[in-house]
Amino acid sequence: MYLRLYHLLFKPKQMKIAQIITGALLFALVFNITSAIAQPPTHDPHTPGYVKATELPDGAIPSADANGNFIIGPTHNPAPESVVQANVPQGNIFKLTMESKDSKIYPGIAREATTFGTVDPNDPAKLVVTTSHPALYTRHVEVYVPKQYVPGTAAPFIIGADGPDHMLFTVLDNLIAEHKVPVMIAISIGNGSGDAQGSERGLEYDTMSGLYAEFVEKEVLPLVESQCQVKLTNDPAGRATMGGSSGGSCALIMAWYHPELYHLVLNYSGTYINQQWPYDPKTPHGAWEFHEHLIPESPVKPIRIWMEVGDKDLYNPNVMRDNMHDWVLANENMAKVLAAKGYPYQFIFAQNAGHVDRAVKAQTLAEALEWLWKDYK
Repeated sequence: MYLRLYHLLFKPKQMKIAQIITGALLFALVFNITSAIAQPPTHDPHTPGYVKATELPDGAIPSADANGNFIIGPTHNPAPESVVQANVPQGNIFKLTMESKDSKIYPGIAREATTFGTVDPNDPAKLVVTTSHPALYTRHVEVYVPKQYVPGTAAPFIIGADGPDHMLFTVLDNLIAEHKVPVMIAISIGNGSGDAQGSERGLEYDTMSGLYAEFVEKEVLPLVESQCQVKLTNDPAGRATMGGSSGGSCALIMAWYHPELYHLVLNYSGTYINQQWPYDPKTPHGAWEFHEHLIPESPVKPIRIWMEVGDKDLYNPNVMRDNMHDWVLANENMAKVLAAKGYPYQFIFAQNAGHVDRAVKAQTLAEALEWLWKDYK
């Protein structure tokens, strides 16, 4: 019927033009819909239900002595410590590789290219992935050892996800020289490739268990000590975790499930949302469970946490429509439950900032590290 109407409306010579116009209109419609979905909304830090926060003058950041909630931006100039200083001792960087075939914990998986997953028709909060399969990978690890490190001494250290993180190394050079943080080693661990459900990175970072911390303890730290000729402390008060996005939620996952190993957590745009795969009925909503159930319903753990989120952070970027994929809301909820339970924390809401915003990181990382290690003796 529609084809017959089309021929009645357009003569043969006009049909080609009509097809071009129709195609252009359809493209514009699809493009606009896709763009609207792809662009996250800009969140207002004063939204009802968000935590009350101290709004700082543009360009300012909170003191390393302050706890609680803060709003910064919209200008994000790099801190002096984020830039290499010629008169400051530069640490040594060791580059290591790890092959998946040698790992007893993470032998490797991957999701087939151009595939994702489908929503379980019986549970919109559950993603079914059928295209994940065993796959080999090579993991890159970079280890920062400051010039001030005394061989043979047990050093505090920080574990970083999604390495290498050269900004972290530069900031540590400067902070250590300024005596604002202890002489510490930084271990920047690359992920096992891929992203999200069904990938190796997703398996490592989004799984709500102590497995990744155990992998670091059993397979990464012994390699670092032997290859870099360093000794790492066993004191959890001298061990920190750090990351952005899923690497950020992983930083808390490591400390939450193994507080006997880690007490200090630093993250940017933490993925405290429903991202876990495979599905686990003990934590059916993945890292969303942190602020939904785990933190409110558990005894306080010896964890100190620094967090940041951007006003243009991620929002519902995939096929799931479970109301548990708003990064800003998730981090706001985290600040709320941490305050209610009396945790020591500092939460930054960054205006004019996207997901794991590099400018915000350059502005705040030095202060974040100083705040994180402030009470370490």
